[in-house]
Amino acid sequence: MSTAPVIQVTGLRKRYGSIVAVDDVSFDVQDGEIFGLIGPNGAGKTTTMECVEGVRQPDAGRITVLGLDPIRDVYALQHRVGVQLQEAHLQKRIKVSEAIALWASLYRTSVDPRLLLEQLGLEDKRNAWFMTLSGGQKQRLFIALALINDPEVVFLDELTTGLDPQARRAIWDLVRGIRARGKTIFLTTHLMEEAERLCDRVAIIDHGRIVDIHSPAGLIRRHCPQRSVLLTTDDESAEARLRALENVAVTRADDGVLTVQGNAADLMTGVIQCLADHRIRVTDFQTVVPTLEDVFLKVTGHTIRE
Repeated sequence: MSTAPVIQVTGLRKRYGSIVAVDDVSFDVQDGEIFGLIGPNGAGKTTTMECVEGVRQPDAGRITVLGLDPIRDVYALQHRVGVQLQEAHLQKRIKVSEAIALWASLYRTSVDPRLLLEQLGLEDKRNAWFMTLSGGQKQRLFIALALINDPEVVFLDELTTGLDPQARRAIWDLVRGIRARGKTIFLTTHLMEEAERLCDRVAIIDHGRIVDIHSPAGLIRRHCPQRSVLLTTDDESAEARLRALENVAVTRADDGVLTVQGNAADLMTGVIQCLADHRIRVTDFQTVVPTLEDVFLKVTGHTIRE
């Protein structure tokens, strides 16, 4: 038996004066999944999330979170969700333990603060001032504050922006751990690798409109089905042999590297079989697989950084 989506957004629209920030956006988030809203800065991600959280009043559309209206049922809902805001900040001289205790006091029930800090790797920082924490430690603290009331749904807005790669990967592990505890996660990010590594499904948003929704792998299959094989060989017959394969394109770079492009379904098998049949010796062989970055470029016509 199918269950209702944890989050359901239909026809969402939000404008600021003459600027339409979100235009007819619709999507749903299923129980227990990590759902990502991805796109460049200014695409409408944060505005959409804030409308879903009940922080902003939409101009049109319908939103439900756990079957409740985030504006009308805000007080009933706030005890069931956890929110990490993109511009989150705390007083410089508030201690980690004090921040946790303050947030816990806002809810009817809360998890064990000490255990939560231990799970997030902050136990040894419990008496440290906020101002002394590293970027990664601050983000861990914001996650702790979002989880203190043991929410059913967790909202994470641009969680790892500005973090170094090591800190970013540590946060990713924490997010996976949150989902493993049965939580539903709705996150926004402009980092395509982050979405690809974390999300079960993603919605691409650009200029306030949803372009497509699917799993990361599904979006890649749908929009970028081709693969490339790069190989280096001293065999002068290799290029002609590979060109004889069906439905492939072969190019040779100035350094002699051959690039073979074709459909993902049979490219690898065909290339490897060709090399084996003709006993072509290769000194280097690698495959190039499209990413969500490639998908974004394909469906929007510009890169995520523009």
